[in-house]
Amino acid sequence: MIARAPLLFVTAAFALLAAYPLVAGEFGVDLVAKIMIYAIFALSLELLAGATGLVCFGHAALFGIGAYAAVLLSPQNEAAALHWLLPASVLAAAAYALFMGALSLRTKGVYFIMVTLAFAQMAYYVIHDTPLGGGTDGIYLNFKPVLTLGGTTLLNLDLPETFYGFTLATLVLVFCFLALLLRSRFGRALAGIKDNEQRMRATGFSTYPYKLAAFVISGGIAGLAGFLFAVKDGVVNPELLSWHLSGSVLIMIILGGLGHLRGALIGAFAFVLLQELFKSEAIFGNFAKHWHLGLGLTIIACVALLPRGLVGLPQLISQRLSGTRSLRDGDSPDEPA
Repeated sequence: MIARAPLLFVTAAFALLAAYPLVAGEFGVDLVAKIMIYAIFALSLELLAGATGLVCFGHAALFGIGAYAAVLLSPQNEAAALHWLLPASVLAAAAYALFMGALSLRTKGVYFIMVTLAFAQMAYYVIHDTPLGGGTDGIYLNFKPVLTLGGTTLLNLDLPETFYGFTLATLVLVFCFLALLLRSRFGRALAGIKDNEQRMRATGFSTYPYKLAAFVISGGIAGLAGFLFAVKDGVVNPELLSWHLSGSVLIMIILGGLGHLRGALIGAFAFVLLQELFKSEAIFGNFAKHWHLGLGLTIIACVALLPRGLVGLPQLISQRLSGTRSLRDGDSPDEPA
């Protein structure tokens, strides 16, 4: 029964998300669609940081490249075909991830973090300082992509309800793909690399190809999230590649619970909803202008009081109520769901 709890939680969460547009207004649907995009982005980093132990601080570059590819590859006078624009955006991000990972994975620890940040800043300044990305103003997506068959439009992402459903379906597919991946031989190899890479090498595993493959897959998923973000807002700007966004998505997976896919989902929702809460002038009045302070203090409190993240809150409450000792060290941080 306990082993099924994560599956039941995720299934219930997806069911609630599917039913949400039936009771929510336009603002609510738009906000949750944005959160689901960030959840896909968080899942991509979870594959690196949570499953492989690679803390990347340049993940926003892959997100931004996917977003910019969606806009730059779209025709100016008509809607692009979804069936080729989406894969092209994902491949653009994956290609940069291959280049970025091939070099940065030759370093370790803090050096890996700094090298990935350097690659992200390089991409940021290429977009920011050249005509390619429209400079600081960014560029607009004039027509959102559509999926057609024989002249009949099957999917028009310009419709909010359609876009919401497409984003939710994408989130479910990404989650299921990663859950299966982490349960496969490849996923077990990543878990071994995270636990003890030297021992994995001693048993005959060449760890570099595994890490590079994880980096490319993660980059492709981040590019997918970037594509959805560009389609949702219809505009992209260099801030999508900034280190601030890399830090935000890292906070999401830590807040939710590093090492758990469902933690990435919980963290994305918690982080964005906390932002909206502290920005609300109806609740905090003039203090809403200083929402960064409230958000920062809340995150510090969560990290201090919940070392396993929000995903570990039910177990922590159960332990406090039962008076048993903490099982934190005995819990498997690599539980894929």
